Amino acid sequence: MKVKVSMVVNGEKVERVVQPRMLLVDFIRRELRLTGTHVGCDTSSCGACAVLLNGRAVKSCTILAVQAEGKEIVTIEGLSKGGMHPIQKAFVEKQGLQCGYCTPGMIISSYQLLSSNPNPSEEEIRKALSGNLCRCTGYKTIIDSVKYASKLMRTEKRK
Repeated sequence: MKVKVSMVVNGEKVERVVQPRMLLVDFIRRELRLTGTHVGCDTSSCGACAVLLNGRAVKSCTILAVQAEGKEIVTIEGLSKGGMHPIQKAFVEKQGLQCGYCTPGMIISSYQLLSSNPNPSEEEIRKALSGNLCRCTGYKTIIDSVKYASKLMRTEKRK
């Protein structure tokens, strides 16, 4: 049995017929071909699959596509509509990525934080990113990137 799902992804309404047990991450990657959302662990531990669901960062490997029915999803690709987002620029400029696998989830979690707290402390940044794992950077450059993104977002007046 398949079911129809409808949602808004990166500002565009999408409808598909899917298996009821399809995960949102698989829907995004397989059905919509948006491969910026990564599958890192299959256990909801790493946060590489984070997307914004109605403005809140969630691990898309823990949600069924049918649970996103009628909701608004923003993926890493959606943040760059109209050009590279200041958070993305900051991660490049401050070397907040190495292999890049965790980066989409880190950026999505950073976006949620900076949307509600435009000038977070290091402790607040660490707490906001606590659901995201990186195996390469040791987190210093990621924290520096989020601090710099905060400054860019205040300067550029873009959310």
